Amino acid sequence: MGKQAAKTETPKKVRKAPAADLGPLQVHRFGVDGKVSGTVDLPPVFATELRTDLIRRAVTASASNRRQPYGAAPRSGMRHSVRWSGKGHGVSRVTRIRGTMIGAQAPGTVGGRPAFPPTVERIWSRKINEKERRRARNAALAAVHDAHLVAARGHRFSPKVTVPVVVDDGLETIESTSEAIEFLEAVGLYDDVVRAKEGTHVRAGRGKLRGRRYRRPRGPLLVVRDSARVRQGFGNLPGVEVVTPAGLNAEVLAPGGDPGRLTVFSASALEALRGW
Repeated sequence: MGKQAAKTETPKKVRKAPAADLGPLQVHRFGVDGKVSGTVDLPPVFATELRTDLIRRAVTASASNRRQPYGAAPRSGMRHSVRWSGKGHGVSRVTRIRGTMIGAQAPGTVGGRPAFPPTVERIWSRKINEKERRRARNAALAAVHDAHLVAARGHRFSPKVTVPVVVDDGLETIESTSEAIEFLEAVGLYDDVVRAKEGTHVRAGRGKLRGRRYRRPRGPLLVVRDSARVRQGFGNLPGVEVVTPAGLNAEVLAPGGDPGRLTVFSASALEALRGW
């Protein structure tokens, strides 16, 4: 009888511990000097499921509600004395300016009336259910906690930064632009301001003649309790916006419907989201 082969045991897979020492809803808390002062637990709203479809719908509705009605003049393209020769004359049946063979007034002619012009009676606004609007805002708010989505939007930030960036309430005491730049450099977010400045360019098309000459990338979003004071320091920086917790919506958190904006919260502004 031959020797029985020794039974080999397969080693058990050892589950590696996460590299970071933070929980799923934990981020670092920074001081104004850019140094880590501790950790903070994010409100439960940051665990909302990502719904890109609702975010896009809310952003589209918000943009549509700002549209101004416009339309062509009722008599545009019809300010001519025209004639119509009728059928059976060997020429096309198109209205022509009297005394000439120049076609006019018909939609297919140069300078003719528009076939289906926009009218001022058209309603551009779009409605959205209140629960959907709130869900879209919460989903966009949760997306700012995903570093991959923030990087996919093109934002530039230091690898040491955890998103969203939570800063002590000393952030709300910054009033000058020089202090604002010093703070952004210390935390590691100033490269995103440079990206917004270098990305500013003249818009293509007629929009540049209608008060929308430049297009500028969106930079960091600052959420504070007192926006009036902070806006004095950050208002002149390209791409930077300052809002209060009450001013948060899907369009501010996800410009263009693309979730994951680089967002900075003051500690007191973050506490205001506990009840959401």
